[in-house]
Amino acid sequence: MKRWFLIFAALASLEAAVPAPIRVVVAKDGKGDFPTVQNAVDHAFDRVLARTTARLVVEIRPGIYHERVRVPHDRPRVTFLGTDAQTTVITFAAGAKDVGGTFFSATVDINADEFEAQNITFENSYGTGTQAVAISVHSDRAVFRNCRFLGMQDTLYAASGRQYYLDSYIAGHVDFIFGNAAAVFDRCEIRSRGAGYIAAVSRTLPEGPQGFVFTHCRLTADAGVHDVFLGRPWRNYARVIYLECAMDAHIRPEGWNNWNKEAAEKTAWFAEYLSSGPGGAAEARVKWAHQLTAAEARQFRPEVFLRGDDGWNPAVGQ
Repeated sequence: MKRWFLIFAALASLEAAVPAPIRVVVAKDGKGDFPTVQNAVDHAFDRVLARTTARLVVEIRPGIYHERVRVPHDRPRVTFLGTDAQTTVITFAAGAKDVGGTFFSATVDINADEFEAQNITFENSYGTGTQAVAISVHSDRAVFRNCRFLGMQDTLYAASGRQYYLDSYIAGHVDFIFGNAAAVFDRCEIRSRGAGYIAAVSRTLPEGPQGFVFTHCRLTADAGVHDVFLGRPWRNYARVIYLECAMDAHIRPEGWNNWNKEAAEKTAWFAEYLSSGPGGAAEARVKWAHQLTAAEARQFRPEVFLRGDDGWNPAVGQ
């Protein structure tokens, strides 16, 4: 009896140690706590007297928010929560050639760990002609659910840390999912808006944990779009894996591109497991890519690939 009492006491103590989330509302009509998302990030903690590790939940009411948003490194555990990604949009138009480079062009820039977003659209509306990032994510244990990422070149910069994208929509045409994170895209629609390349990973070491895994995704394209590659090696040790993805006819038969770097064919690690659809035929793929067995594919499931030293499993309960 005493043992059970100690267990319940320990659980109660642990539960009490986790502070309740701080919740604020952003609304364009003035009926919330803040009129812009950046206001909420900057000032939600102003009313908190003591330093807190509580998660900040920013409820974003439907509307089109024309602003650039930055979550700084000292604001971990922030959640952007919408009700419908179609009607809750954070958008801006900034092209790399006008703002000093790709990494200065992001509409939303996340620099803190454990960021989460649900039912939000992140957009860079610049269009073609230069890199234009919709969101830049430097965040470990980041989770995006039912979100939309809209752009053309370099839409989603999955920069660093472990990241999980579920039931989301990502659109662009050249290297529109790029970076050096360990990222899993689960049940997402990957939409090509023009000829180009889906994934570009900047992994520089063969033993690094980084890479992009697409599992049970749908690869689609706008009408008339052809000549799309699954990925290419931004850096020579790029790693990209597609698991049981359905691929439309816009995917080139050879699948992968070496970025005009023959040496990268020996170092990059590109692989598929049970690709389907008119763009998923294995027999036409480049010889230096891999077709995985079921056992090999298991190591890239979210609960394994993103586990890390802390045993993180973002897919629990999905």
